[in-house]
Amino acid sequence: MRIMALDYGSKTVGVALSDPLLMTAQPHTILRREREGAIRKTLSEIEEIVRREDVRLIVVGLPLNMDGTEGDRAALSRAFRDKVERRCGVPAVMSDERLTTVEADETMDSLGLRGRAERKQYVDMIAAGVILREYMDNHPKELERLWRE
Repeated sequence: MRIMALDYGSKTVGVALSDPLLMTAQPHTILRREREGAIRKTLSEIEEIVRREDVRLIVVGLPLNMDGTEGDRAALSRAFRDKVERRCGVPAVMSDERLTTVEADETMDSLGLRGRAERKQYVDMIAAGVILREYMDNHPKELERLWRE
């Protein structure tokens, strides 16, 4: 059993997975698409990961403005969450993703990833890992409930 986090962007979706004991969060992959509306293949890829990895909960990053309000990206992320939940048949929740890109940048700095192309290759996947870790840290009762199922 695992938890998955998704960092939804206009052309990419960063994916992170917990370990089977729900103790750690690891960046997993980046799903790429040609344009924002081309989502069918992305949903299929997510569904495959959910089945293969026995994912029981999906956490989708919610891009709030710094003042906590929601903008256009938040509405798109909520709609994406709904599509993922319907397609995969697994509960999907939203989680505040403010500052996850900043933390991902700091992680890449510590790993020595300096070049723009190199960083772009990993940022969404690392941000998904941050979203998942923060969700797991802030929702211990949910982790306990999943563990007992």
